[in-house]
Amino acid sequence: MLKAEHVTKTYNAGKKLALEDFSIDVPEGSIYGLLGPNGAGKTTFIRIINQITQQDSGEVFINGKKLNPEHIKEIGYMPEERGLYKNMTVGDQILYFGELKGMSKNDALNQAKYWFEQLQIDQWWKKKLSELSKGMAQKIQFVVTVLHRPKLLILDEPFSGFDPVNANLIKDQILKLKNQGTTIILSTHRMESVEEMCDYVALINKAKKVLDGKVFDVREKFKKNIFGVTLSEVNDANFDVFRNQFNIEHFSTENQLLSFDITNGSEQNVLLTELMKVGKIRSFDERIPSMNEVFINAVSNDETHH
Repeated sequence: MLKAEHVTKTYNAGKKLALEDFSIDVPEGSIYGLLGPNGAGKTTFIRIINQITQQDSGEVFINGKKLNPEHIKEIGYMPEERGLYKNMTVGDQILYFGELKGMSKNDALNQAKYWFEQLQIDQWWKKKLSELSKGMAQKIQFVVTVLHRPKLLILDEPFSGFDPVNANLIKDQILKLKNQGTTIILSTHRMESVEEMCDYVALINKAKKVLDGKVFDVREKFKKNIFGVTLSEVNDANFDVFRNQFNIEHFSTENQLLSFDITNGSEQNVLLTELMKVGKIRSFDERIPSMNEVFINAVSNDETHH
């Protein structure tokens, strides 16, 4: 759906590098996470897709065509710094933004009605934005972003300002849009959102792409062959033999259960065979790093290589 090839962008007459040789491939109908610390280059890339700013070199394609003004109608963008008019009523803003995206008033009203029901905000049409709480205003911003049924939806920190209940409500709507075929780029610091929602991810640090791929594959790549084990009915003598054979960490006993991590990750089947001699296996799982651990690892590896 979206392809960036060797995109570079500098500011201050070339002194500040915002993106360097940046390439990604966003498959249609997927949720693609853009991750990175503040100032890494995520927002610069989003601004290039939205044609707010232009890259110095490299190309961006949407559905195989070079990015051009025609594409603006197909894109919905929810910026982190939300941009609505404080003293305008909610209804007027929604119709105004709908018309900006080329919708008829009727079409905008129908879509607004649908979204107001979905987000449980029917009673806000005549309220001014300044009368709403931050979370309520966020919902209006979301409606404005999706009103014209964009093929490509770009969400910059979509959950900031939401309490957990509303964050979940928005998350469900985003997943629903994906299931209907919308392609979504999610720029965020919230690693748990990436694990729960994204199919693919790219990690940007200091203007460069550090890694990208399917979320599952990226997490697999960073695993360290550590296994978590819980046993009951432990044979102490056999456990001592086991301890001498394998590295054990985070050892604890509670309610007659023995838990520990095995850190020299031998073959799973070898471990299981040996553990069966020690006691009854209650749980055995490989510790796959969270996106947060991957992020910290990848960024610190990147810093040490520079």
